[in-house]
Amino acid sequence: MSDKSSDKASLSMIKKASTDNVKLVWDRLEAQEPQCGFGKLGICCRNCNMGPCRIDPFGDGPQEGVCGAGADTIVMRNVLRAIASGAAAHSDHGRGIAMTLNEWARGTAKDYPVKDENKLKALAGELQVSIDGKDPKVIALEVTNCLLEQFGCIKGHLDFVNRVPQKRRELWEKLNITPRGIDREVVESMHRTHIGVDNDYVSLALQGLRTALSDGWGGSTIATELSDVLFGTPKPVKGESNLGVLRDDQVNIILHGHEPTLSDLIVHAARDPELLELAGKKGAAGINICGMCCTGNEILMRHGVPLAGNFLQQELAIVTGAVEAVIVDIQCIMPALPHVAGCYHTKIISTSSKAKFPGAEHIEMNEHNALAVAKKIIRTAIENFPNRKTEKVNIPSETMEYMAGFSAEAILKALGGSLTPLVDAIKTGSIKGIAAIVGCNNPKYKQDYSHLTFARQLIEEDVLVVGTGCAMIASAKDGLLLPEAAAGAGPGLRAVCESLGIPPVLHMGSCVDISRILFVAAAIANTLNVDISDLPVVAAAPEWMSEKAVSIGVYAVASGIYTILGTVPPVLGSKQVTELLTEGTRDVVGATFAVEEDPEKAAELALRHIAQKRSALGL
Repeated sequence: MSDKSSDKASLSMIKKASTDNVKLVWDRLEAQEPQCGFGKLGICCRNCNMGPCRIDPFGDGPQEGVCGAGADTIVMRNVLRAIASGAAAHSDHGRGIAMTLNEWARGTAKDYPVKDENKLKALAGELQVSIDGKDPKVIALEVTNCLLEQFGCIKGHLDFVNRVPQKRRELWEKLNITPRGIDREVVESMHRTHIGVDNDYVSLALQGLRTALSDGWGGSTIATELSDVLFGTPKPVKGESNLGVLRDDQVNIILHGHEPTLSDLIVHAARDPELLELAGKKGAAGINICGMCCTGNEILMRHGVPLAGNFLQQELAIVTGAVEAVIVDIQCIMPALPHVAGCYHTKIISTSSKAKFPGAEHIEMNEHNALAVAKKIIRTAIENFPNRKTEKVNIPSETMEYMAGFSAEAILKALGGSLTPLVDAIKTGSIKGIAAIVGCNNPKYKQDYSHLTFARQLIEEDVLVVGTGCAMIASAKDGLLLPEAAAGAGPGLRAVCESLGIPPVLHMGSCVDISRILFVAAAIANTLNVDISDLPVVAAAPEWMSEKAVSIGVYAVASGIYTILGTVPPVLGSKQVTELLTEGTRDVVGATFAVEEDPEKAAELALRHIAQKRSALGL
């Protein structure tokens, strides 16, 4: 069992689930073994009803589908569809945030106070929206109208591309991969992969780069920037993490998914005196709001809300027997949750019109009366408290403090208002480079092990680690998000961290907030007057599993960042596509993918790349 997780709290709940006769993600993975070999190689196609077709990887059987598509076409078409799906998920999240701010500006979403007017005005300036003498609502209306136009952009390219260093923009123009519109790129990708359209794997790959860039520098950026306007730009905040944050004497509510539009209001509503009084009447000592996955990241970095865990802990939180309700919105929510909850008293409450779960109670989120919806959900959880089965309650004791909320603005503030101290530290070698660690958990791999091993090895070698998503939740649980973790860093990084009072691993937010990492990389490149691909910077997704991660990895590479994958993507059925992604893109965009399942060897790859880039810069 110990090969399932590095986390003691998770291991104890996996054991309890077995005792309670509850099937978990690891059980379902085992039931799927052996998984489809054709699928793992990416050489099966279901894009039309002449199929499904598959290519024989050994050469003895069919080498083309019914339509004549070979392995190169099928593999790359599958990758492009995954990119389009991932880009759509992030970008639709961004559209939702933009629509909420737009509704606020129109006066129909009164429960949302705009918390960062300065950022709204800064965005207006960047988008060439005049702010002179205008009410914030008028500015917000014009800014959101401008950003919503980016989805079907007809003016040539996305506005946030202007943040990209000039050399990189010129390269994208030369390659004709500058993203033209978020929806346009996703739609065109689906069109190209329809039977009988684009069959050239290189052409498909270039569209993949453009689609992913529309995510990173488009949809995700909109989500990040407007979330900051609505809910506040994150700044360093402390809190607690892991399943031990659940309370045996309180109403435990877990907020799971990705969007902050409802969860942020639930955090506030939980302080309502009437709801607290109701909780008391039901025998609870209070209301304990906890986060899970990226909804957890959104509320922890703005409110210091306790963090119950990452992707592979969503079922385990229910297994504690102490959760009254899991409130879900969108993305990374296992359909199995209602089945697991059925073994306990937990209610699964879905809230998005885009994501419904058989067996869950649906209380739909509505921006027009969001606070009332938030209170209704909390009341439902409170009413469920007396149904808790005390004989089934077992909350792990493991907790760990964290310091999170390092937005680009917070990093600048910590540095005294300028990137110069960070650039100087890189020049002198106190900090040898920067590694971005992002992505999910994957039950095929020991939970959190690759994230933590990779991060620890890099900070020991004076590499500053930044990150988002479930990777950073792993770091939070392990204590790497505390300033004291600098004791495990190399002497240069340790000195920098101790002088600034920051951890060696900086939590920068949820998965859409990888855009923050892009902004910092672009700003450093501009400071040094080089391209992003010239920097001693790497990215890694040690335990990735989702299509969103595919889009993230591709926009990182297209932006010039060498990216290491810790789980094997389904591309090995085509030698040509594999070589293109791991070698060929170096001559095209100045960066490639690498695949390394062993996190220690992956760290060696990262350090080697950083050393090469430092040498090329004469550092």
